[in-house]
Amino acid sequence: MSKTYKTYTSLNLSQTAKDVQKTWDENKTFEKSITSREGKTPFVFYEGPPSANGLPGIHHVMSRSIKDIFCRYKTQKGFQVKRKAGWDTHGLPIELSVEKALGITKEDIGKKISVEQYNIECRKDVMKYTDVWADVTAKMGYWVDMEHPYITYDNRYIESVWWLLNNLYSKGAIYKGFTIQPYSPAAGTGLSTHELNQPGCYKDVKDRTAVAMFKAMPNAKFESLKLTGDVYFLAWTTTPWTLPSNTALAVGKDIEYILVDGYNPISKTNSKVILAKNLLDSVMPPTNIPLLIKLLEIDRSSKDPVKEAQEIAKNNRKIIAEFKGSDLAGLKYEQLLPFAQPTDGDAFKVIVGDFVTTEDGTGIVHIAPSFGADDFRVAKQNGIGSLTLVDRRGKFLPEVKDGVFLYGD
Repeated sequence: MSKTYKTYTSLNLSQTAKDVQKTWDENKTFEKSITSREGKTPFVFYEGPPSANGLPGIHHVMSRSIKDIFCRYKTQKGFQVKRKAGWDTHGLPIELSVEKALGITKEDIGKKISVEQYNIECRKDVMKYTDVWADVTAKMGYWVDMEHPYITYDNRYIESVWWLLNNLYSKGAIYKGFTIQPYSPAAGTGLSTHELNQPGCYKDVKDRTAVAMFKAMPNAKFESLKLTGDVYFLAWTTTPWTLPSNTALAVGKDIEYILVDGYNPISKTNSKVILAKNLLDSVMPPTNIPLLIKLLEIDRSSKDPVKEAQEIAKNNRKIIAEFKGSDLAGLKYEQLLPFAQPTDGDAFKVIVGDFVTTEDGTGIVHIAPSFGADDFRVAKQNGIGSLTLVDRRGKFLPEVKDGVFLYGD
């Protein structure tokens, strides 16, 4: 028996897509691709769930097209492929959205609004775009069971997660440990990678950086140089607020470092400092006499700017010794801000870090294990303890005195 096919006189992809979708709907093609294979080997597919509180984008169309290819292929190979849709109802963005809409904060829950009503508002907000998702799903020809989705706030889903965790625990695959995670003081919780990529999470800001001088403890290496006066390690940081929690300094094993006797613009005296050799010019640039005179003229305390500038130039910088980073490893230094002492390991010594570079800064990295993934890792490798002197609101603990780094507090 011959079959008649529709003839197209022009190319209209939009209409063609509608015609195909209509045929699938009328013949229940998707449903039959599953029911016609009862008893066959299953190929299990649970869609990595999108978030129903956000609108779909072109990246969702692209990723779903790839998923669809595999499911259709397995169906054609004779497998029974039940394709279960899902909704990710991750909490934090929903909570923040509801709180903003209602004009409340976390502290108001249970006071201005009951916990029950708060949960109801969150459940409404989290599913507000399901109709838009259903429309996009149909239009792109993506075959998935939208009628019986799994939902991450549903108790059945939550209990399945606890069941999995229990199985992992019984096999000894769960242990207590520590790691560095993004954290929101405003929300009082850790943040996932997805949450960090939400609109508005990133913006350009001007932040303070600092170069700190860490006083080296007496050691045979420096004593052999017959030096007079103290020696300091110069460390640059983009997070000055973590300096009270410093417990180590990291150097690059093969980086060349120098001990320099140079002019300190803060104390207006010479200091002996250690920094990476190829960063000398950026940290302690050769003296620009005209510029220096101009700066000294601005500084009202300078009585003779020309003479003072000439004196600075004469004593600007003198290289005393050179070292490899590995030569400095193990040297101790005095704690920069002695507000508290670590109790979980060694502290205040130079260690080697594979992430140290000479692209910027001083070539010596200040290490605060509580506040950086690289810091945490290298500290653990070297038995270095930690100091966490910031609370969950992002404020310094009472131990941090003297108004240190309290901008933004």
